[in-house]
Amino acid sequence: MNVGKTLFAQVMEFVPWTSFSRIVQRHGGDAGVRRMNCAEQFRVMAFAQLTWRESLRDIEVTLGANAGKLYSMGLRHSVHRSTLADANDSRDWRIWSDLAALLIRRARKLYREEDLGLDLTNTVYALDATTIDLCLSLFDWAPFRSTKAAVKMHTLLDLRGSIPAFIHISDGKMGDVNVLDFLPVEAGAFYVMDRGYLDFARLYKMHQAGAFFVTRAKRGMNARRVYSAQTDRATGVICDQSIAMNGFYVCKDYPEQLRRIRFKDPETGKTLVFLTNNTTLPALTIAALYKSRWQVELFFKWIKQHLRIKKFLGTSENAVKTQIWCAVCTYVLIAIVKKELQLDASLYTLLQILSVSIFEKTQLSCALQLGFPIPETPLGDNQLNLFNF
Repeated sequence: MNVGKTLFAQVMEFVPWTSFSRIVQRHGGDAGVRRMNCAEQFRVMAFAQLTWRESLRDIEVTLGANAGKLYSMGLRHSVHRSTLADANDSRDWRIWSDLAALLIRRARKLYREEDLGLDLTNTVYALDATTIDLCLSLFDWAPFRSTKAAVKMHTLLDLRGSIPAFIHISDGKMGDVNVLDFLPVEAGAFYVMDRGYLDFARLYKMHQAGAFFVTRAKRGMNARRVYSAQTDRATGVICDQSIAMNGFYVCKDYPEQLRRIRFKDPETGKTLVFLTNNTTLPALTIAALYKSRWQVELFFKWIKQHLRIKKFLGTSENAVKTQIWCAVCTYVLIAIVKKELQLDASLYTLLQILSVSIFEKTQLSCALQLGFPIPETPLGDNQLNLFNF
C-alpha cells in the first residue's frame, strides 16, 4: 500500500522515468541546469494541469503554500515562476512530444481491446483539428488573421479508448488537409475525417498504402455512376454506388473507382453523402463509422475544458508547444492510471478527485473509486462528462 505517499506522487509513479531520462539526454534538456531539471519541470507542469493552475504566479503561490510537501512531489527546491518560465521557454519542446509518444504507445496497448460498438477488428482513427486563439501582439510567431494569432492542434484519435495517436501543432494558417502529408498511414486501418480533408491525390496515396478512408463528398463533385447496389431505404441508405471521377486532373489524382453512399440520418433528417475506398463493409457500417468521428470533437472540447491549454504560461513558440504537450502527457497519463487500476470512473471524475485531493495520503486505487467522497470542485456547473470509458 502507498498510504505514506500523496496521490500526486503515486500518479507520477506511472511515468516511465528511465525512458524519460534517455529522452532528456537525447535533447540535452538538463545541460547546465542547476535548480529545476526536466523531470521536476514535468512534475510542476503536471501539477498545474491536474489542479487547474492558470498562471505562473498561481503555480508559485500554491506550491509555496505547500512547501513542506515539495519533497514528496519529487521537487528538490521551491518553485519560482521565473525558473519555470525560463525552463518552458528554453528547453526543447520535443522532450515533451517524445514523452507523449512514449505514454501514447503504452496507453494504446492497454486500450486496444476496447469495444468500438462496431463489428470491426480494424483500428479506427478520427482525424480533425482545433484552433486555439491567441493574442497577435504577444504571439506574433503564430499568424492566423490580420488581427489575431492562433495555433492549430491537428489530432488523429484512436477511437479505442479515445487516445491521440498522432498530434501536429502548427500556426493557425495551416490548412487542415495539409496534415495528411505528415500523417503516419497504417495498412488496414480506417481513417474517418470530414470533407475538409477531401484531397484526391492525398487520399489516393492513403489508398495505395493499404488504408481505408471514410469522408464526405463536397457539393457539386464531378463524378459518374458506374454501378448501383441494391439498398433498403427503410434503413436510411438511399443509394450505394461505385463511381468514377470526371475531369482530366482529378482522374489523374484518383484513377480508381470510389464508393459513394447517400444516407439519410433518421435522428436529424439530414442527407449525407459519404466517400470511401472500402468496398466490402455494409453501407450502414460506413455511416456508423463516420458518425463515430464525433469522438474527436468531444476530445477537443474535453481537453480545452479540463486541461490548461487556453491560458498559456509563456508567449514563445517553444513555451506554448511545451504546455500543450504537457497537457497531452497528463491526459494520457490519467488514462493509463484508469486502465492499470481498472477504475470505473470517467476521466472527468478522476480529474475532479485529483484536483482537490492531490496532497492526500491514501491509496490511489481507493481514492479514485466512484464511491470515494468527492469534495466540491472549482469547476462550473456547465462542465461536460464527455468520456465515460
